[in-house]
Amino acid sequence: MNIVYLIGILLAVFFTFFGIAATISPETGFTVNLETIKNFGDISSLLIVVGGTLAVVIACYPKLALSIPKHFMIMLHSKTFDPHQYVDELMELAQIARKNGLLALEEKANEQKDPFFKQAIMLIVDANDPERVRGILTNEIEQASARHHEVIAMYERGSNAAPAFGMIGTLIGLINMLKELDSADMTSLGPNMAVALITTFYGSLLAHVVFNPIAANLTARDEEEILCREIILEGIMAIQAGENPKFLRERLMTFLNQKLSEENEESEGGKKGKAKKSRGKRK
Repeated sequence: MNIVYLIGILLAVFFTFFGIAATISPETGFTVNLETIKNFGDISSLLIVVGGTLAVVIACYPKLALSIPKHFMIMLHSKTFDPHQYVDELMELAQIARKNGLLALEEKANEQKDPFFKQAIMLIVDANDPERVRGILTNEIEQASARHHEVIAMYERGSNAAPAFGMIGTLIGLINMLKELDSADMTSLGPNMAVALITTFYGSLLAHVVFNPIAANLTARDEEEILCREIILEGIMAIQAGENPKFLRERLMTFLNQKLSEENEESEGGKKGKAKKSRGKRK
């Protein structure tokens, strides 16, 4: 179970509604009034934002929308792709192939739970041409990445659609409120104004607490899986070429070092950007 994700979502919801209920005043001090939360419950706003957003997602991605429960299970699962584990396994395969030949890897292939890794091993066991092996595995990686990006795009679409429907609900509430200004019945002004404001709240909450974290988690899983598959590709090609296992480890570790370098550059770039902004403010 991906406990970190669940804790983050629960904390976001808790602090949002705790902030709604909590008040500080000179007379009473710090108080928590749970009755205030009832003011943020509105069925009309919920139907507009949640219903409209889901409808847009389904309309844009009709086939992928049916797999939303599966995506949640993947995201909540704590199992991740460990590149170090694949490096160790490839080292073991390289040593076996060096001692006993490529045919000795068939038994190891049957023990593999990763279908891509198993396919890669069987391709060299069957004595396929190296260019053919590389072409097949590269195509598999590209197709997997394309599928992942399409799923991520679906949740990013939902993240964009939710605030838009929040704005639609705001316009609906304002229009209804203005229509009632000329009538004698002023009791509907409050509910209409509530719809106008609460839909924006629901839209922002749905986008930043539900859709954005899912897209970010799936993006991280995609990067991990693609990195591991690239390591498998290079490792399998090196094993087929009969490369020394010691040199193979150094070669595969360059993928991890490159990944760490990219992450460090991104973090340093973010720090530099913040530093420039702070200097600009001081000026």
